Amino acid sequence: MTANTSSQAGEPIDPQSVYAVLICDLVGLRFGPDGKPDPSEVRAHIEAKGGRFHAEALGDKASLEHGRVHFFYQPDLSTREELIEAAGDGCYDAVIAAATFLPAETVFPLAGVRIGAGTGNMGSRSWGGGSGEGGTAVLMNTPGINSRATAQMAMKAILNVLPDLPVDRLHERVARGAFDTGRELRDFPTEKLEGKTLAVIGYGNIGREVAKLARAFGMRVVIHARPRHRDWIEAEGFAFAPDLIDAAEGADVLSVHVGLGKQDAQTGRYANAGLIGADVLSRMNKGAVLVNYDRGELVDVAALGDALDAGQVRHAAIDADLFSDASTGRLSGPMLPYLDLVEKHGDKLELLPHAAADTDHPSRVAGAKQAVDQLFDVICRKSVANAKGTVPPGYLSLGATTPPGIGPVTADHLLKLTADECSELADVCDRQGRLWQALLDTPPAERSRIVAEQGEELVRMIDHFCLLAEKLNLRGPYQ
Repeated sequence: MTANTSSQAGEPIDPQSVYAVLICDLVGLRFGPDGKPDPSEVRAHIEAKGGRFHAEALGDKASLEHGRVHFFYQPDLSTREELIEAAGDGCYDAVIAAATFLPAETVFPLAGVRIGAGTGNMGSRSWGGGSGEGGTAVLMNTPGINSRATAQMAMKAILNVLPDLPVDRLHERVARGAFDTGRELRDFPTEKLEGKTLAVIGYGNIGREVAKLARAFGMRVVIHARPRHRDWIEAEGFAFAPDLIDAAEGADVLSVHVGLGKQDAQTGRYANAGLIGADVLSRMNKGAVLVNYDRGELVDVAALGDALDAGQVRHAAIDADLFSDASTGRLSGPMLPYLDLVEKHGDKLELLPHAAADTDHPSRVAGAKQAVDQLFDVICRKSVANAKGTVPPGYLSLGATTPPGIGPVTADHLLKLTADECSELADVCDRQGRLWQALLDTPPAERSRIVAEQGEELVRMIDHFCLLAEKLNLRGPYQ
């Protein structure tokens, strides 16, 4: 199924009811005429559905127009104190967030939607924290929206150091005419990515996209994921590693994409915190590259420091939240412990403020629109798409939705094929099957004639089928 993107004049809201939704992250990343990030695309979407968009905080809720869903755009909220002050009393019925961490003390009686996949930052007790287990409100996400943006940035992080040609240095010398190719190029040997091993930890939407990009560069891809994914991982041509250590063994690059996992109610610690520790880093090839464009907490930072000291890891690219208190300048967030490595290992680090996917304008807008749609579905129809954790009683779960080509193939993809599409697939398969049968029926010594006559047509049919399968979103694991 796909998310509701209706542009009708208005959704059916009880005329006696009024709903307030907090938007606490940017929903437009391109700059408008005023020089500020422009939320107008999402605002137009909200208004087309009959909602109201307010570029201010909620004041007196009783004064709001009834029969409407009101969205209050407050993208500059970031610290724990600011968020509790704004939403600690339950005045907002729901929230849309992206990177902002919602403290447990924030209250949203109806629902919360995270723009993106992981929900570890959705800490409100209203839905039971980031896992969505145990609360009374609905927790949702928009999976797959930023998968390609994140995967492409992860690949860019790898390409920054592999192949390890010092591009800036060579450019500087060439630009001033201080290089002789014949005599000096031999001083800059490098190795291509092809043949290198990439360990991908996690086979969700992002992990799978990273694996596909790496394969395009000729890398050998090993994936560690739940055993139930093994058949599909291998069907897509990747190697399956049943154990995390097995995946890291002999890897030239490791990229982690598993999310924080469940939070322990007693300790507050997430299940996957410190997942990438000394035992994992030590099994990689010496001089390996670590990419963590998932959550900062997934890496044992002390172990990473030791691995950098020993040269076991030559480069680490980390993308994690970093917050600064506007009044005191005090820093917080999962990036904070990595800053202790900068003085000693600054030239071996690439630290980003959780920007890998969150700075992609089309992804953010698409995710915000989908989040708006999902909230309208909850309010108007008591239906829930992309639920995380438990769905409270009285709601209908619609399952998961992802953008075209992202995530698994579902029965819905097959059921939505038109008669023309089915006919085209059948024709291509039939023609290809007849060509293969001709080769099968011909003695090996005589096959050169068949190949000379029909080899081009056979390869054309193979390419045609692959393109059709891609276009119709029929590639990938079946769910």
